Amino acid sequence: MQYRQQSLETLAARQGYPFSATDEIGLHRQLEDFRLASRGHQRKVTNILQRQHGLADHEAYIFDYHYRSYGNKQEVHQTVLFLQSQQIALPELSLQPEKLVHKLGELFGAQDIDFVRFPKFSGQYRLTGDDEAYIRHHFSDQVLNFFTLHRGWSLEGIGFYLILYKKGLLLPPEEMEDLYRRGMEVFRLLSTRS
Repeated sequence: MQYRQQSLETLAARQGYPFSATDEIGLHRQLEDFRLASRGHQRKVTNILQRQHGLADHEAYIFDYHYRSYGNKQEVHQTVLFLQSQQIALPELSLQPEKLVHKLGELFGAQDIDFVRFPKFSGQYRLTGDDEAYIRHHFSDQVLNFFTLHRGWSLEGIGFYLILYKKGLLLPPEEMEDLYRRGMEVFRLLSTRS
C-alpha cells in the first residue's frame, strides 16, 4: 500500500491537485449518511486527491475507501469519487448492480424502481430511494443510457452530494482521471434535471 500512496501522491503533484494520505479533512464524517459508510467495520478513508472547479461550482474528492466485512472478515478496498455541488439537489437514492438476492427481495416486497422503457437498465440495477417520483424525474433517458452502457457502477445521492464507485474495485492511479471524467458526466446529467 505504500507504493500505491507514493504513486497517487506523484500523480497529484503532476496534475496540481492537493493530496492527503490520511483523512485530515474529515471526509469520513461527510460519508456517514451514505450506505457505503454503513458497511462493515474498521472503515478508513486514505489517499485523497482533491479537485475544485470554478469558484465553488463543485468540489470533488477521489479516495481509497477500506472496510472489513462483518461475516467473513474480508477486507474490501475500493476507489470512490465524492462530489458536492449546489447545482444538484438529489433525493436520497441508491443505485447498485442487481444481484439474485435483490431479485428475491422483490418477491417479498423490497423496493426497486424499474423503468418499463429501459428493461436492460432495470435488469442490471437495483434503484431505491425515499421519493420515487423525484428519482424518476432525475433519471432521464440519458442517465439510464449511461448506466446501461457503463455497467457495474454504484451511485448514491443525498441532497448536494453524490458518490460513485464500483464495489470492491481499487482503481490503479492511471485510471483516476477517467473516474473523475465519468463522475462529472453523471453530475452533468443529473444537474440538468434539477
